[in-house]
Amino acid sequence: MLGGKDGKSTFSSSNSTTLVSRDTEIVGDIKFSGNLDIEGIVRGNIVAMEGKDAVVRVVDKGLVEGEIRAPSVIVNGSVTGDVYSTKHLELASKARVQGNVHYALVEMAIGAEVNGSLSHSADASKVAKEMAKESPARSQASDSQDVPGNTAPQQVTPIKS
Repeated sequence: MLGGKDGKSTFSSSNSTTLVSRDTEIVGDIKFSGNLDIEGIVRGNIVAMEGKDAVVRVVDKGLVEGEIRAPSVIVNGSVTGDVYSTKHLELASKARVQGNVHYALVEMAIGAEVNGSLSHSADASKVAKEMAKESPARSQASDSQDVPGNTAPQQVTPIKS
């Protein structure tokens, strides 16, 4: 049963999740906020609404043929198109990206593939400084990001999946 003691729904719109299930194919662009989980196929661009917190997850057998633009992106499936992540990008072990990747912070697991360029966003220096305040261990990694517009290759540390 949905709802709390007062009968109102316990789901909030800011934490809503949209699912493109395994046997679903969407042809066209998607504009969203909240969470978007892709288990099926999306043939079109995926764009998070401006000013909204949003997460795109492309799961193991999910496929996106188009551009992804969202604050947080997690890929463990396939993406054919450019990926723009303004906060956090995670490329899991089965991730396959055919396109350029633009990120502020990136995690890349052993086995993930990117067939395109990796470009660090100039705005990432602000994010890195905020992360450094939260975690002293990260401050050394963010030192090279202090210069706005610094697009030098960043160190990528593999994570265990």
